[in-house]
Amino acid sequence: MICVPIIAPTPERIEREIHFATPLADLLELRMDYAPRADLKRLIETRRKPVIVTCRPEREGGQFRGEESERLALLQRAIDLGADYVDVEWDSVGALRRGGHTRMIVSRHDFRRVPENLESLHAELVAAGADIAKIACTATSILDNLRIFRLLKSTKHPTIALCMGEAGAISRVLGRKYGAFLTFGSAARGKESAPGQFSAAQLREMYRYKQIGRATDFYGVIANPVGHSMSPAIHNAAFAALNMDAVYLPLKVECDPAEFVRAFRELDARGYSVTLPHKEGILAGMDELSPLARRIGAVNTVVCRQGRLHGTNTDVPAAIGALEEAVAGGTKAAAVAERSPLADRRVLLLGAGGAARAVAHGLIEKGARVAITNRTPERAVALAREVGGEAVTMEAAAGIGAEIVINTTSVGMYPHVCATPLPREALRKGMVVFDAVYNPPETRLLREARETGCRTIGGIRWFVSQAALQFELWTGRPAPRHVMERVVRQRLEER
Repeated sequence: MICVPIIAPTPERIEREIHFATPLADLLELRMDYAPRADLKRLIETRRKPVIVTCRPEREGGQFRGEESERLALLQRAIDLGADYVDVEWDSVGALRRGGHTRMIVSRHDFRRVPENLESLHAELVAAGADIAKIACTATSILDNLRIFRLLKSTKHPTIALCMGEAGAISRVLGRKYGAFLTFGSAARGKESAPGQFSAAQLREMYRYKQIGRATDFYGVIANPVGHSMSPAIHNAAFAALNMDAVYLPLKVECDPAEFVRAFRELDARGYSVTLPHKEGILAGMDELSPLARRIGAVNTVVCRQGRLHGTNTDVPAAIGALEEAVAGGTKAAAVAERSPLADRRVLLLGAGGAARAVAHGLIEKGARVAITNRTPERAVALAREVGGEAVTMEAAAGIGAEIVINTTSVGMYPHVCATPLPREALRKGMVVFDAVYNPPETRLLREARETGCRTIGGIRWFVSQAALQFELWTGRPAPRHVMERVVRQRLEER
């Protein structure tokens, strides 16, 4: 079930939030510690969804600052009025008198860590008379979620168990797979009652929370930071389009990524995307590496097969495939000919970071002649030496006669949309210009290239193509690329 907390401070705002949240919720949590003077009788008698009545004291992370006797009297009144659930703290449950059909949620919070003795704490809550036992604690590492999942899997007693904070966000979704009684989703962004909550709309729509079960396949993106990632939106949309029983989650990995994937084997994940800053660090956690990933020293895709972790890279084939098609005049048939359309083409590569490194290896493999320029010349020299290209200064770049220009830097990315990594004068009609930046969809570089008569490739195409190749490696099914691209464009319009 999805429970939406109502945390408004006035009766008028409570009514508004209930009206907005009711269609999203399976039940509502009336957080009376935010508005202890609200008309509890009216709220219970007019409810259209089951309600949990909570009045959380400050010692357990709530807002109630009055006398303990007043707080307990409010909870007792909720029971007497016939509330569906009352949430009471583990050290106060003995002060309440049960009555009617009200079910008791007995809860315990830890805002510092995940306690070592989770199982014994859970047993104490059950022994105290909890109809539903609730443990909410703060994750200091994404690995803490494993202990919550183990607790959920080990008990048949109705249990709410979750990790708070961004590192624990996955417990709010994946807990359902392991039997969590409910999860909490905010009425809207900015209305969270605890750190790490998703909105109820996200839970329902993006993560399809109500459809998650024991057999649901688990995927995710390994990153730090991860909150900005669009990968959950596009992969979950692809799973929904093909009616697949799968969920894809943002995984904020601050620890060693190799340690993470080893530890998470117990969840039997089916695959991961890997992005900054972990594409290189994760290699040590792989059981197998594709020749391409081994050669470039970077993994952006992990495929889990029969308990083994296979690391590969879809950044390279996605970029090279788009370039070959563009150089061949937009025909895929020409792009897959025995001799690559990129062979002997003069390429100017802007940047020398991880994306540039992947693309450079792919270009050299196809026989292209690659010149690399970078704001830090030493990095351009090092990459050129590694792949067998040449390093050029930015001043000399315009004069090398490039037929293809590829920007892998962040120059021109939102909000700096007026910037460009290459002056218009360096562009010539007939060039192919590829910009890895996808926000905005058409950068200044691409706009000026189009106006000059160049063929252009935007970053959205690369982003969607690498994600689609990941999807196909994981599932063995054709990716719904049109769905994935539509989601990316919608998300960019919303930002």
